[in-house]
Amino acid sequence: MVTREDRVVAGSQDRRNDNALSPGERYARIRQETERLIEPLDPEDCVVQTIPDVSPPKWHLAHTTWFFETFLLQPWQEAYRAFHPAFAQLFNSYYEQVGAFHPRPRRGWLSRPTLREVFDYRRHVDAAMQDLLAREGHPARETILQRLAVGLNHEQQHQELLLTDVKHILGHNPLHPAYRAVSFSSADTPPLCWKTFAGGPVELGATGEDFHYDNEAPRHRVWLQAYRLASRLVTNEEYRAFMDDGGYARPELWLSDGWQAVRAGRLAKPLYWRQQDGEWWEYTLGGPQRLDPASPVCHVSYFEADAYARWAGARLPTEAEWENAASGCPVAGNLRDTARLHPRPAVPSADEGLQQIYGDVWEWTASAYAAYPGFRTPAGALGEYNGKFMCGQYVLRGGSCVTPKDHIRATYRNFFYPADQWQFSGIRLARDPA
Repeated sequence: MVTREDRVVAGSQDRRNDNALSPGERYARIRQETERLIEPLDPEDCVVQTIPDVSPPKWHLAHTTWFFETFLLQPWQEAYRAFHPAFAQLFNSYYEQVGAFHPRPRRGWLSRPTLREVFDYRRHVDAAMQDLLAREGHPARETILQRLAVGLNHEQQHQELLLTDVKHILGHNPLHPAYRAVSFSSADTPPLCWKTFAGGPVELGATGEDFHYDNEAPRHRVWLQAYRLASRLVTNEEYRAFMDDGGYARPELWLSDGWQAVRAGRLAKPLYWRQQDGEWWEYTLGGPQRLDPASPVCHVSYFEADAYARWAGARLPTEAEWENAASGCPVAGNLRDTARLHPRPAVPSADEGLQQIYGDVWEWTASAYAAYPGFRTPAGALGEYNGKFMCGQYVLRGGSCVTPKDHIRATYRNFFYPADQWQFSGIRLARDPA
């Protein structure tokens, strides 16, 4: 018998090379993957919003559909008729130039439209999109395909956010239900080694040869001092040592805003850790599990990552240091395509290279999210996608266990506020040369 969970796994593994797919086939594949991720959920799960940062799964399904309707069908599909006139406001996220939008903290108020109606909305837009993509002679064909690439990458971002939000929704349910069955395995932690990188001028940013977001460009030169990176991620056991040494009670380790969050009780441990009968457990997408000491610590804020690094006699890498080191590494690791959906331990290896660069957890960097030299916000509403958020946030690199493999790259810049914990975020240490 094939279960709903089996179909989620199969959907991430059974895919053809995208170079062999037509635009319509690639569109269908990614849209279907989003719906496979919903299959383990019940309708009641799909309307919950636990905090303002978390969106209900139903909203993700509708918003990604709104994106194609707004930025492709309405401009270029003649005679296209909107599925519902109110959806333009209900499922606009933050695009001021498009029009009004429903307040983010109130997305959980939307018991209507029903989940069934949202799926009908997806069918309506999908049919119109396939008609549009089949028109190879359309006078705006090149622009349509460019926007299609943005829309599909946008949907993949929401696939990751959907799983991140589902974890928060189910993890804060008193029953702590599992999203689906997840396999767990542990291993002896390999020793942490330090890999040295020479200083000098390096080129960073997207080359323009493949798809990239506007915030990854323009490619530019920076000067790096010599530096060292840890060979693997910080583990749960290592983070527990920080806690046992009074890490959350020592103001000298913390940035001022982080210490205020500690004193206010907002930061006291990684997000999903719980003590039960004297043991540490953590909530996972497979339900509660005893804390694996060898797995990477996950769901820590920038403030916690920075405090841990200071306690460990190290620091966080800059995003330029991270990208320079990652540029020679293949995109491989514990990404969503493995179907594990949880960080896994590093394994002992004779290879002296960096481990866990891609997947497992997003790695906090010491770099504020800001524009690269020469960056210009693109004209129009799509210019609001990234540029207007370049204030008060920090960059994370490398993807996580819920990031699609074909969505991540060395130049990819994720960004969150320094107090955020609900993302699959962890720690890699850096040091200056000895």
